[in-house]
Amino acid sequence: MKSFSESYKKAGVDVTAGYKAVDLMKVHVKKTITDGVLSGLGGFGGLFEPDLTGIQKPVFVSGTDGVGTKLKIAFLMDKHNTIGIDCVAMCVNDIVCCGAKPQFFLDYIAVGKNYPEKVADIVSGIADGCVQSGCALIGGETAEMPGFYPVDEYDVAGFAVGVVDKEKILKPETQKAGDVLIALKSSGVHSNGFSLIRKVFTVNEQTLARHFSDLGTTLGDSLLTPTKIYVKPILSLLEQVNVKAISHITGGGFYENIPRSLPEGISAQISRNSVQVLPIFDLIARTGHIPERDMFNTFNMGVGMTVSVDKNDVDKTINILNNSGVEAYVLGELVNSNEGVIIN
Repeated sequence: MKSFSESYKKAGVDVTAGYKAVDLMKVHVKKTITDGVLSGLGGFGGLFEPDLTGIQKPVFVSGTDGVGTKLKIAFLMDKHNTIGIDCVAMCVNDIVCCGAKPQFFLDYIAVGKNYPEKVADIVSGIADGCVQSGCALIGGETAEMPGFYPVDEYDVAGFAVGVVDKEKILKPETQKAGDVLIALKSSGVHSNGFSLIRKVFTVNEQTLARHFSDLGTTLGDSLLTPTKIYVKPILSLLEQVNVKAISHITGGGFYENIPRSLPEGISAQISRNSVQVLPIFDLIARTGHIPERDMFNTFNMGVGMTVSVDKNDVDKTINILNNSGVEAYVLGELVNSNEGVIIN
């Protein structure tokens, strides 16, 4: 017999809705199961046995993140089945920057009111993100919090764990002047800068429904495009090329994220003309009259990730990434400098 409290329901928390949400999400969670999963939904902890075959000194790499105010776009469009991909992407794209392979993922969903179908939609996106990155969704938490969140709003956060052999952790300190920076194209805005975007467009149902010919779709559909997950292409690349460093281009854009993977005395020299800026960023800049320096310091500008390789590995790197489903091209080169990122 499942628990039920009429008093708790009158206070705004319906535990039976939670049970229904779990039942609905099981089909989505099932598709993420990998060989290491030892437990199902409902336990106090998710059990996972990692396959450490061939790994001499395993190092666990963790990452946690949310989706930010991109959620506001999902609320206005009443579309909730892709936002979970963003949540997974923001975590797994970070940990693969160390060379780690994601193993499992946990989610946290806080809602003003538990609508089981909506929660299941959110989890379906999380499951899709886990499948794309090859990790298992082994647990999570759905918290109904009346009075804290509006009844039609929610927040989503996630936590991922990966593993890498200690000897294969990337070594950014080996980078030198003359190494080449390769761009991996983004799918769009990804999950950063939405507070600025919402100010620029005064976002509401009408503006999101507006069709832009240069986007080829509505503003809402463009903005809600899920974050590209780079895990499988990067892992394939790491098996074949000596990648020196990887940067995930998130909040802070080029100027904040690329220097995080550069050693002291080395900067990234990027030609502005080499950056294949996506139309959505031109639209944001034009509509909001945003200076180009601010654009590159806020958004990914069409580059979701960068990898640094020796100049002799450039063609091989681009071919591997292109064949793995990611458009890649030369973005710039490393130079002796302490400026971090130089765009001219």
